[in-house]
Amino acid sequence: MSSIWVGIAPGPTATRVLAMHGASETILKARLHRDPAHPRALATLLEAIALWQGMHVHAALAADDERSSYASSLCQDPLTEHGIGPLFTMDWVPVAARRRRRSGIAGMGRFHDLERLLIGEVAR
Repeated sequence: MSSIWVGIAPGPTATRVLAMHGASETILKARLHRDPAHPRALATLLEAIALWQGMHVHAALAADDERSSYASSLCQDPLTEHGIGPLFTMDWVPVAARRRRRSGIAGMGRFHDLERLLIGEVAR
C-alpha cells in the first residue's frame, strides 16, 4: 500500500512541513506559524493530506527531545501526542545530518533536512 510521507520540523520562529510521495516526488511544502492556533491543528493537517491524496500518511516529527523541544506545542491533542489516527501515524524522529539533495519546489526556503529525513524513512 502506498503512503504519503510528511516531515514536520518545529523551530524557534516557524514550523516547516514537507510532504512527499516516494523518494522523489515533493507534493507539499509549507512554512507555518511556530505554534498552531488549535490543539487539533496537526492531526487535522495530516488527516487533510490523507483525504486529499487518498493515501495513508506516515509523519515524522523531527525533534531532539520531546519534552524540551518546540515540538511539544504541536502535540496538544491525544491523537497526535500518541502518534496515531485513523488516517495517519506519526513518529518522533531524532534530528540527524545526511547528504544534501536538490529541492523539487523552489521559493519556500530550505527544506533539505526534512527531505533527507523523509528519504531516509522511505528507503527503509
